Amino acid sequence: MKSDLSHFVTVRGLKKTFGSNTVLNSISLSVEEGHTLALLGPSGCGKTTMLRCLAGLETADEGYIEIAGKVVFDSAKKINLMPEARQLGIVFQSYAVWPHMTVAENVGFPLKVRRMSRADQEKRVRVMLDVVGLGAWYDRPATQLSGGQQQRVALARALVHEPRLVLFDEALSNLDAQLREQMRMELSMLQDRLGFTAIYVTHDQSEAFGLADRIIILNKGHIDTEGAPREVFDRPQTPFVAQFLGLNVQEGEVLETAQAAPHGAPQDAAGWARVALPGGTAIWGKLGHDRPLKAGGKALICIRKEHVKVSAREAMAGRQAFPAVVRAASFQGLSEEYIIDLAGIELRAIQPSAGVRSGDAVAVDLAPEQCIVLARDA
Repeated sequence: MKSDLSHFVTVRGLKKTFGSNTVLNSISLSVEEGHTLALLGPSGCGKTTMLRCLAGLETADEGYIEIAGKVVFDSAKKINLMPEARQLGIVFQSYAVWPHMTVAENVGFPLKVRRMSRADQEKRVRVMLDVVGLGAWYDRPATQLSGGQQQRVALARALVHEPRLVLFDEALSNLDAQLREQMRMELSMLQDRLGFTAIYVTHDQSEAFGLADRIIILNKGHIDTEGAPREVFDRPQTPFVAQFLGLNVQEGEVLETAQAAPHGAPQDAAGWARVALPGGTAIWGKLGHDRPLKAGGKALICIRKEHVKVSAREAMAGRQAFPAVVRAASFQGLSEEYIIDLAGIELRAIQPSAGVRSGDAVAVDLAPEQCIVLARDA
């Protein structure tokens, strides 16, 4: 196979099975140098197995992996380099900080394994600890570290031998919410400073969208969707992705289609469709893909919870507003979450408090441009 010089990481036709279970089904992907790819998906979708195959911790049954122009795995040619020969760093979910070592000894271990001189080890470790903000902890016992500091040690250890590719396996999932947010920003700045290429495996959507410039969503061992974060977030292409991202997804029947935007909504090249839900409510939405829809066919209306606007019924004045009833309301600090009954259809909404409670009659406004229509079998 010819090398693609425009890609820093190239994977072609990767397949991995465990018994009768196909975990990776002919996966192909690529990452450009200095960029971050996030592998996102529910538990069991294959994302961690994908990362382990890249690292050489698992051996794929079939396929090809190239990193920085070097073939590290090729089932056809029986090439399978050991992890230490792949010149990458790995940050795992568990920090794996050795308690019997100092902070410096933890970080310097990869250099010791590579038989670097003691003086060079010390110099490199001090530089890396300064980079992650732990320079003052050089000689401290690892047992004195907080969770966030241990994560920084694991990151410094993964970067100290200057790998050009760093793999992150649920690396922030053991931190509390505030620390996760802080570490996301620090990781982004650190990558800009050091210029490494990264592949990030997570089930956390905020991490994936916040860190990556390319998203792949895996579903049962295959790539369901790939694209830029905003593109994937704003316009889900499949029912699986819409449901995974937490949108309201309701099935209905296509009443009509149109190229012109309804109700003064912004024009959209993809076109529009009007879908009748089982309770009789008819909703206009924009097409989420370029597959044609026909009147009488089945379709799905997908609406992000933040786009379901709830207000007192007497305030109903939206372009596409309907009477509804609040079934539950949950205070969440800066926002409230509502479960709304719209003519027998359940919708979830998240927004600043609308001042309504369970049992209240309300109006629900669904802007056509914020409703996505997908073919039922997409």
